[in-house]
Amino acid sequence: MSPSRDEVLEAALAGTVDPILQRPLGGLGYLQSVRVKRMGTAVVRLLIPVPGVPGHQLIEAVTAAARSVDGVRSVRVEHELMNDDQRTQLMAAVRGEKRPVGGPGSGTYVVAVSSGKGGVGKSSVTTNLAVSMAARGHSVGVIDADVWGYSIPRMLGADGVPVVVADSILPLRAYGVSVISIDYFVPDGQAVVWRGPMLHKALEQFLTDVFWDDPDFLLIDMPPGTGDVAISISQFVPRARVLLVTTPQPTARRVASRAARMADRVDQKLIGVVENMSWFTGDDGKRYHIFGEGGGAALAEQHEVELLVQVPILPEMRAGADRGEPVSISAPGSEAAKAFDHLAARIVATRPRIRTHPELRIG
Repeated sequence: MSPSRDEVLEAALAGTVDPILQRPLGGLGYLQSVRVKRMGTAVVRLLIPVPGVPGHQLIEAVTAAARSVDGVRSVRVEHELMNDDQRTQLMAAVRGEKRPVGGPGSGTYVVAVSSGKGGVGKSSVTTNLAVSMAARGHSVGVIDADVWGYSIPRMLGADGVPVVVADSILPLRAYGVSVISIDYFVPDGQAVVWRGPMLHKALEQFLTDVFWDDPDFLLIDMPPGTGDVAISISQFVPRARVLLVTTPQPTARRVASRAARMADRVDQKLIGVVENMSWFTGDDGKRYHIFGEGGGAALAEQHEVELLVQVPILPEMRAGADRGEPVSISAPGSEAAKAFDHLAARIVATRPRIRTHPELRIG
């Protein structure tokens, strides 16, 4: 016996991914009733967890899914807002007991992108590595831990305000990457003037209060230096691995080496070196080593790890970052895009039995 139009519609909606929690609607309790009237009008009664833009996105997703069903000519979505108790029950069902992402019992592989020095392109490496990993089918989160020089949201084009459901903060998403940053909580143009305890608390909230949903990878864009933030990260996620970023310049290499020594002191394993700004390829096809040569290889040799990749200077990558576009979008197929794809493959290979998310589900 063939399923009825109501059954087909309900199945289509149950499999629709909620843009708020990134889970199929069928397991979230949003759908109150679903039916198709005689003239082909689909009527969907829906609970939504939050108002505003995210709620509208959910309604739009439901409308689009209903319209895709054979025999549905128009869609009417009747919705009401969840109350506090319903939101609390929702988050308890989805995430269970709160625990730090990457902590004990978590399957998330945490990578701190570090240097010890500013200006070497840690944020650029973090952004483009995350997007390349997501393009390979992995779930990826990014914490912008550079609380003084935050730039990840701009580079990813992840604008907006994080949604809070019950007591959980939902990260913003762009290019398949979830991201949280102090940028979302500080008025535009205002400087962050915090001492160690405030930094420690903010990082704790990013790791514990944000609903990461156990991603395969969590990249942490570290600030320059080996101070409060680095110490706090080593305490919250002691199993984190460290990816060193340098330029070919000897001075940058020497400063980046301090981050490696910091990792060694807190028993965090180095997984390799990225040499950024390695060369510029001119219109004549010749490589120009503007910042010298050999810094990445020397740093890798010094700390007995591999030089994982060399990333060239590419004007399109800089311009794309200002527009919120990763290099895979602003300059697909370029030397830099290929470098980050290669780096993603190398990092993924350091974690065996990686999980992918062909289907999102509760549990």
